[in-house]
Amino acid sequence: MSPTPQTMLDEQAASRIVPNYVARRSLRTWVMLAVGLVAALALPWIIYPPVAMDIACWALFAVALDILLGYTGLLSFGHAAFWGGSAYVTGLVAVHLGVPFPLAVLAGALAAMLLALPIGFLSVRRAGIYFAMVTLAFAQMLFFVANQWRDVTGGENGLQSVPKTFFGIEAVETDSFYFYYAALPIIVLGMWMAWRIVHSPFGRVLVSIRDNVPRARALGYDVEKYKVAAFVLSAGLAGLAGGIFAVSHGFVSLQEVNWTTSGKVVLITVLGGIGTLWGGIVGAIIIVILEDQLASSGFEGIGIITGAVFVAVVLLFRRGVWGTALHAVRSRSRKKE
Repeated sequence: MSPTPQTMLDEQAASRIVPNYVARRSLRTWVMLAVGLVAALALPWIIYPPVAMDIACWALFAVALDILLGYTGLLSFGHAAFWGGSAYVTGLVAVHLGVPFPLAVLAGALAAMLLALPIGFLSVRRAGIYFAMVTLAFAQMLFFVANQWRDVTGGENGLQSVPKTFFGIEAVETDSFYFYYAALPIIVLGMWMAWRIVHSPFGRVLVSIRDNVPRARALGYDVEKYKVAAFVLSAGLAGLAGGIFAVSHGFVSLQEVNWTTSGKVVLITVLGGIGTLWGGIVGAIIIVILEDQLASSGFEGIGIITGAVFVAVVLLFRRGVWGTALHAVRSRSRKKE
């Protein structure tokens, strides 16, 4: 059956619309990336540099968690194990070997991935709340080890005097402002890796697993292997963030492997908007600045305020702050078209 003139006109119109839509979407992506990079470079000029570094670390941590939560559909309550485990390894390597901090951070991230391999292999056999509880249990086991192994970790006293060694460049090693710019490329690299993961064919498979596990299996994908791979990659990015956080503070405490750290990164991710990547960055900015301002004012009930903000966002902005804004912009664009 030959196509009618009207059908041919419709196909020609569609062929023009699709490339235009793709071009606009690509342009928006590059504009957002440019704005994000400029904002990251300007951040220590606007706020106290150590706080800016904390925002960058927690942002990468939240983005790492979002690979699991937003794109694979797995809620981990044990990601403090990888953030804190990497922090300890980074600190130990920096203290005892005296290598430049990027190498120490890389060692911490690799350790986090090695730690995530058996944990992920055992955890992904469960789903939903059971997966969350298994990851929490493993994280608490690591907390117990860190607390008891005092000769290595310092126990309750923590691992102190972690150096910021950086090829003998004194400005970076002594000034938090210059340290921020030395550590920022690692954060940006981690963000780029997360973006590549979720926008690759591998990331598309993760989304299909999140949406419909039986259908993904029917298409021939080994769901458990993909989940373990996502778990390990997420842990590696969390390890990068935790290692930089440890070097930035010059100290590693039990707080880094405590369950409250896992809860905080979940709060940041949901607050910003799961399944967006940008949401983790927005959530980190809100929570870190809010905590810093409350602590500076002498207010002791910080958890009450952050918890109230979280409840308000969940009730009023079901997609999170960034997710809600993005949905509104897309809805307006569709109406104009």
